[in-house]
Amino acid sequence: METLNALQSGQLQGAKRLALAAGLTQFPLEVLALADSLEILDLTHNHLTSLPDEFGCLQKLRIAFFSHNSFEALPAVLAECPNLSMVGFKSNKLTTIAENALPDAVRWLILTDNRLEQVPASLGRLSQLQKLMLAGNQLRSLPESMVACQSLELIRLSANRLTALPPWLLTLPRLSWLAYAGNPLCESMSATSPSLAEIDWAALTIQHVLGEGASGVIYKGRWATQPTQTVDVAIKVFKGNVTSDGFPVDEMRSCMAAGNHPHLVKLLGRVSHHPEQKAGLVFAFVPPTYQTLGNPPNLETCTRDTYPPDTTFSLSIVVRVAQGIAAAAAHLHARGILHGDLYAHNILVSNTGASLLGDFGAASFYPSSVPSLARSLECLEVRAFGCLLEDLLERCALDDPQAQTERRDRLACLQQDCMNPVPSLRPLFATIRAVLATI
Repeated sequence: METLNALQSGQLQGAKRLALAAGLTQFPLEVLALADSLEILDLTHNHLTSLPDEFGCLQKLRIAFFSHNSFEALPAVLAECPNLSMVGFKSNKLTTIAENALPDAVRWLILTDNRLEQVPASLGRLSQLQKLMLAGNQLRSLPESMVACQSLELIRLSANRLTALPPWLLTLPRLSWLAYAGNPLCESMSATSPSLAEIDWAALTIQHVLGEGASGVIYKGRWATQPTQTVDVAIKVFKGNVTSDGFPVDEMRSCMAAGNHPHLVKLLGRVSHHPEQKAGLVFAFVPPTYQTLGNPPNLETCTRDTYPPDTTFSLSIVVRVAQGIAAAAAHLHARGILHGDLYAHNILVSNTGASLLGDFGAASFYPSSVPSLARSLECLEVRAFGCLLEDLLERCALDDPQAQTERRDRLACLQQDCMNPVPSLRPLFATIRAVLATI
């Protein structure tokens, strides 16, 4: 309420950023008085259903969040904001998006958890669109005009009603991160999960929270494997809601089907008899000597991970991380699993370069019995690997330039091959592993 009072009294004149969650049922017209300065507007967690016709006066607006409101139609007035590059309407009641309701500058569009049965053909006009979040709707198809979205790098299609992936989707030159689990098209694609021990909740002791994501909470805990013996574990308890990546139950199935591998976080079993009947998995505890390799994308980078300033990696670390993650990816694709979120922020790494790939929230199954589809999906994920390699090479510091330049250059050639704009010309992970073994 303090922010609302300050807005209404004119104290925020000249503000570039405004966040306001105050149970609003009407758009506060005082926001329009900030037209000369406002760049970021966050009206998440209100009860708004519409925007005023004058909203287009916010000509400097770059980012607008209206998540967790009650919009049933995407306001067409957004198209009058020429600099608007990021738009968020997650968890509204959207059923309608009019043609040309968005400005051409949109790079990042979030429509997760709504009631959309279709999206307009005019999305194909968004030539700068890089990130499109559509999980948790009722989509049966995407318009073929979207083949013109040649900048698209990440799309979330999970938890919809798709019976097939659009053929044009896998031809996009920059697409690197895809999720489509929880659609009818996946009903015949489930991989065989290895037998997995059930771990009684009563045998687990929760110590503290290690982290929380959209799909669940991860706890540090102890598992009483015998009456007098316990081991450190990480326990993930899943939430039931649809996330930006899809349904948590699909994450759980993918994680189980992936099985164990030296470069995946080791899965020990699934939780049984949770007091609230929640699903959960138990993992081997990764010691704190392992750190997250990178940080998630931010509002500016959109699809690319971020790193602390002055981050550097030695060439040996870069090569070892690349070898480990390529091995993990090859293992997953041999099982018909697309990770869908192959990013540095989902990789744990030790100071010697030992790496572990985690977070299966965006993973999807595919039938290995359809070679053309299997190859296309693997080539897509190879580009994500190329992006990771590019990030590491940009921060690679050579200890001995005279001796290491040739190795770095060979790694750079591999990275460029992985990001070939023609997906079918990219190497598969088996070839990538063979090349890395020689560097």
